[in-house]
Amino acid sequence: QVQLVESGGGLVQPGGSLRLSCAASGFTLNYYALGWFRQAPGKQREAVSCIRGGDDSTYYTDSVKGRFTISRDNANNTVYLQMHNLKPEDTAVYYCATDYPSGYGCPTNDFWGPGTQVTVSS
Repeated sequence: QVQLVESGGGLVQPGGSLRLSCAASGFTLNYYALGWFRQAPGKQREAVSCIRGGDDSTYYTDSVKGRFTISRDNANNTVYLQMHNLKPEDTAVYYCATDYPSGYGCPTNDFWGPGTQVTVSS
């Protein structure tokens, strides 16, 4: 059964760090792209970052460049989003999504996880 599960969200003070994990099961994630998205209350869903299958090219939205890093852990079939210098405007539900089974690449849209809440507040 194909499944994506996010974890690592929580409450953090401005300037703090979190690492989100997206664990995949039912398919081999390193062959496929994996994107992170977020949606804040009252706002549209926003693509945050993506890592392509094959060459592992990475993409970031401008507001997180230099603060967020996406990476793979193939041994654990997991993709991470390391977030540093978090700001209140980073508060949102964060989702991961893959391009399995289509392989169309970034932005990913085929299969989604249920999301994890990130709250940045003092």
